[in-house]
Amino acid sequence: MQNGQPRHGLSVPQGAALTLGAMLGTGVISLPALAADAAGPASLVAWAALVLLSVPLATTFAALGARHPDGGGVATYARLAFGERAATMVGWAFYATIPVGAPAAAGFAGAYVADATGGGTGAALATTVAIIAVCAVMNWFDLRVSGTAQLVIAGSVALLLAVAVVVALPHADPAHLTPFVPHGWGAVGSAAALLVWAFAGWEILGSLSAEYRRPSRDIPRATAIAVAAVGTLYLGVAFATVAVLGPAPGPAPLSDLLVLGFGEHARPVTTVVAVLLTTGAINVYFAGGSRMGAALARDGALPRVLAAPPGRTPRRSLVLITVVALGTTALLAALHRSTDAILLMATATFSLLYVVGAAAALRLLPRWGAAWWCAVVSLVAALGLLVMTGPHMTGPVVAGLGGLAWATWRRRRARLTGARPEPADSPGPGPLAGSRP
Repeated sequence: MQNGQPRHGLSVPQGAALTLGAMLGTGVISLPALAADAAGPASLVAWAALVLLSVPLATTFAALGARHPDGGGVATYARLAFGERAATMVGWAFYATIPVGAPAAAGFAGAYVADATGGGTGAALATTVAIIAVCAVMNWFDLRVSGTAQLVIAGSVALLLAVAVVVALPHADPAHLTPFVPHGWGAVGSAAALLVWAFAGWEILGSLSAEYRRPSRDIPRATAIAVAAVGTLYLGVAFATVAVLGPAPGPAPLSDLLVLGFGEHARPVTTVVAVLLTTGAINVYFAGGSRMGAALARDGALPRVLAAPPGRTPRRSLVLITVVALGTTALLAALHRSTDAILLMATATFSLLYVVGAAAALRLLPRWGAAWWCAVVSLVAALGLLVMTGPHMTGPVVAGLGGLAWATWRRRRARLTGARPEPADSPGPGPLAGSRP
């Protein structure tokens, strides 16, 4: 320890890379084309609006993480603001979504590998399993190793995206921007609904907050870097897709942009981008999810066996996430089922987490301050996203009810045995905030 702070932990560049990896998911490969199909050039308005909305959302979660650094993340904020039951329900919904959603995200990269190699479903399945295994191994050997790997991954992906935009822009045609609103302004809302997946990731800031060397100083800096990078890259790729490829881009716009600049031999690079993007995103969620599981177990919201000793990597929680993710992969493969429903369920969970996190911020952050007002804006926006998810809220709601049942059973068991339940009204640094050996 030095001046009361851990000597080891995430640096600002590593934290920014982890956040960037969570944000630059596989959606950047296909969503620009889907949004353009829905709203034409006006889809750029939807991109710009969501980039702007991500600023108060990221600011809210950064402020919560800086003031309450704890591996429980959103669950911790919910407990401090609304009590143990709310925290358990939110924690269960998020914790259950991570391993179930990982195969769906990895499936994007699997599809690109299968297309590039001609390996079919076998290649796609092998790629999905390999990505999950790689992310599990990186997290098994400590978040500092994972953070360094993430720095390399995020830097490589950001460079590739920037290169794709730069080499394609000379081919832009102003005629592709007219008519600007071919399907009416209502189509902009439809495009925004499609783009929600691309802007999920800010909620993971909370679960990694205790891993920073100096949370109060480093989290806002890392978040600012990530917000600037994400906004610039998303808007660049979206503009290039519309202005260069026209009103009907293909299903792989990033690949088409690279081909314009470097020729057909550059097309396989898109496969590399897809794998890196997917690995980076799943790596971050395995890191944050395993720490959330350990924090929930520490507070009694999950079985104690998942808790981790102070300063140690939460490997038992990580193993559970990995086993469920591989099991989900096997089940989907055996049933030949699409992953679309899982992706939409994950989006619903993210919307729910944003609502809870923003509502908690209104109670936990200094009232009338800049971060508090950001929470107000975030809550209004998150409620709108929640409404758009509709019936896909079923999955996280069922998981949350499971958490409520667990909390109720735990309290009843404590009364019967005469033991006091262990409320977690004051999480303190938790088992994840200490320095590592």
